[in-house]
Amino acid sequence: MKPLVPLIFERSVPGRVGYSLPDCDVPEQDISQLLPVDQIRQTAPALPEVSEGDVIRHYLNLSLLNHSVDNGFYPLGSCTMKYNPKINENVSRLPGFARLHPLAPEKCAQGALQLVYELEQYLAEITGMDAVTLQPVAGAHGEYTGLKLIVAYHKARGDFKRKTILVPDSAHGTNPASAAMAGMNIVQVKSDAKGCVSLEDLRAKADDTVAALMLTNPNTLGLFDVNIAEIAEIVHQAGGLLYYDGANANAILGKVRPGDTGFDVVHLNLHKTFSTPHGGGGPGSGPVGVKAKLIPCLPVPRVVKKENEFSLDYDCPESIGKVHSFYGNFAVNVRAYAYIRMLGGQGLKLASEDAVLNANYLQARLKGAYHLEYDRLCMHEFVISAKHQKVKGVHTLDIAKRLLDFGVHPPTIYFPLIVDEAMMIEPTETEGKETLDYFIDAMLQIAKEAEETPEKVTNAPHTTPISRLDEVAAARNPILRWL
Repeated sequence: MKPLVPLIFERSVPGRVGYSLPDCDVPEQDISQLLPVDQIRQTAPALPEVSEGDVIRHYLNLSLLNHSVDNGFYPLGSCTMKYNPKINENVSRLPGFARLHPLAPEKCAQGALQLVYELEQYLAEITGMDAVTLQPVAGAHGEYTGLKLIVAYHKARGDFKRKTILVPDSAHGTNPASAAMAGMNIVQVKSDAKGCVSLEDLRAKADDTVAALMLTNPNTLGLFDVNIAEIAEIVHQAGGLLYYDGANANAILGKVRPGDTGFDVVHLNLHKTFSTPHGGGGPGSGPVGVKAKLIPCLPVPRVVKKENEFSLDYDCPESIGKVHSFYGNFAVNVRAYAYIRMLGGQGLKLASEDAVLNANYLQARLKGAYHLEYDRLCMHEFVISAKHQKVKGVHTLDIAKRLLDFGVHPPTIYFPLIVDEAMMIEPTETEGKETLDYFIDAMLQIAKEAEETPEKVTNAPHTTPISRLDEVAAARNPILRWL
């Protein structure tokens, strides 16, 4: 008797169809009269022949093989993978937003223009900036836009020698990448013993070629740099600007405004901090805020309000021009607007408080079983290390793979680079204590296994549909069909 094989992938049956079309009411034509003969197929394509039900089950089964924040814990450090309220989705699908053509006359788009205008005002208030543009459609896109603004600002002042961007060694990888894309030279600034920017190294490198320092605060270690006022003074005295990488803004909403601590340019990740979907690498939104002296350089068009009417202003001769078509990823911005209006100022503040509380709870529970490089209160995320487990031949990648057996998405691994065997964990504010305790128990069990039965960890995962891959080979030679 043949073993039963689940109907997972190959469901095609000759003659089966999943659609019903009316009879064609267009006269048939000889296709050879329309296309060159050598471009006409001689045989029909070998397409699957399936019913509608088979198609639904096929794609539903595929979706169930994926992990998402809607079906499990997703502590991906620095990415802020938190639950997205479904009311945001409903609001973004309102006909007046979803069906509005981007080329509609201004008088027919007053609601959309009002939303853009008000969201810019909200984000300016939250960050302590004087103006905001919503055009950038990702965090890195926001970084690039911010750097182009900084370059334009220095050039407008006739200061053409400023070609250096200072980047901490704990920075997100997009920082130096964006700086390089903007045609700048990157100089790395070291961290001190507390995981913050080394003031000594910063002073040594802050010369008259520096255009800006790009800084994440709290940084990728989840640590708030208490020297931020002195850092700003050093950079400004050198004639440079201070750029705020807003990837970690989920930790400071309602508590600290970057503009009040000396930053001149800010980008935010609406798809992180303001609870809009990340998508599969997009769509996102990376608005950029600036202090007054950089407003003339902002992308066009700017949404302006005159009396009770909103319009688009292109008359900005110092502008860097467009960085994206129309209003950026408008539907993402609608979601962020709904999130801000729903929570209000106190709600945003509470979100940050809970995110910080959750992270410190996890750190306190795990720091005995795993190495903690910087043993101090963290913000919204923290970095532990598999330094102890490495002695037994168990590495961070092994721990990440073992977590899959517990139905938990692994944290960010091997980043930041300044911590050996790093695991960057961010629980966010949307997870309850039960979920956090489950994650703690899983991590503690893995630590015990690494000590007593390390092969159980190094051979993980054991329960997933596909066992451990050769990730290098998988990336270079992907298998794109079910075998």
